Amino acid sequence: MTNEQINIAIAEACGWKPDKRGLGWLNGGGYYDELPDYLTDLNAMHEAEEHLRGHQFQRYAEMLDDIIGSLGGIRATARQRAEAFLRTLGKWKEGAK
Repeated sequence: MTNEQINIAIAEACGWKPDKRGLGWLNGGGYYDELPDYLTDLNAMHEAEEHLRGHQFQRYAEMLDDIIGSLGGIRATARQRAEAFLRTLGKWKEGAK
């Protein structure tokens, strides 16, 4: 997946919606010109992780371990967390560009 595809997929999983005019994004808190950069911002990924429920969080932790090894949740970069997040939700697309 491209960086843009990853950011959009995570944002949509977190409830963001494109503005109907194509000028930005809407979430529960208002209008934004740009989405958070989930690939580089650990704070943004922390907010995304808050959308995981019950068994999803356990699966997410397992995905992090698969991606980087044991203790993945402690040492994972924002990019690794983004991949694990989308894999957990079944939204990761291999090789998509």
